[in-house]
Amino acid sequence: MLCESASSEWFELRFEERIRGTIGMYRIEEPRLGGLRIKEWRRRARLAVGLLFLVLLGSSAGLVLLDHSDAPLPTKMFTALWDAVNLVTTLGDFSDFNPDQKIFMLVAILATVVVAGYALRQLTGILSGDDVMVFWENRAMEHKLETLSNHVTICPFGPVGQLVAARLRDEGVTVLVLDTDAKQAEKASGLGYMVILGDQNSFDDVLERARLDTASALFVTGTDPNSNLEITLVAHTLNPALQIVVSGENDLRRMLLEKAGASTVIDQNDIVACAMVRQIDAPQARRT
Repeated sequence: MLCESASSEWFELRFEERIRGTIGMYRIEEPRLGGLRIKEWRRRARLAVGLLFLVLLGSSAGLVLLDHSDAPLPTKMFTALWDAVNLVTTLGDFSDFNPDQKIFMLVAILATVVVAGYALRQLTGILSGDDVMVFWENRAMEHKLETLSNHVTICPFGPVGQLVAARLRDEGVTVLVLDTDAKQAEKASGLGYMVILGDQNSFDDVLERARLDTASALFVTGTDPNSNLEITLVAHTLNPALQIVVSGENDLRRMLLEKAGASTVIDQNDIVACAMVRQIDAPQARRT
């Protein structure tokens, strides 16, 4: 079978560093935990920002109420806001305080430390799991697949598929690999190919993600004749004009594949046999 925000930018950079040297892989069965972790992190981040905002607001209001100077109210409010911002951001550029304000600021500093500690404890480490990295990798691959066109799709990345992919890439063709084997998919990704990984029961979803509507050709290189037939049929349904090259081991299989939509059916056994015979005929022809 077939085979918000600065924080988001930072984690995308981490993902790019993690897969440097590879093009990327899209996993059909993406771990749901990655998306849930990110949603939870964002919820906690909003809560932490909200608490810091309350500390800022409360500090500003308290400093205004405890300011016994004769300064106008707007001046008192600006000074209080300035001191509160310095408190929350730890810049340390404060104005002079009267005794009541100093006591209040001690309480505000303690509150800020508590809120900051809570925020660090809640946010640190939640986005460091592999499931989160997979989530970002899938998001990056989605953008690439959306603009993919005139590419050649190879399914799966077995011995024949690897040879076909290498020769196509040498000719400057964009290659997209489809597979159900995680090790083969990782190997293809490590070699610099774009990859879509699915399981045995999701090959139709994989083919739909492969942008066969904009592809120039599909090479079906698997060894399972029934799987090759299914892939050919689904691919032809998705794009009747797509060139599909697939291997078939006998005349019956060739007929079935052609009816399923294959443009070219290659008999690998016949090719090997011809190559072997040529190795014998050539010397005999020279002797005669």
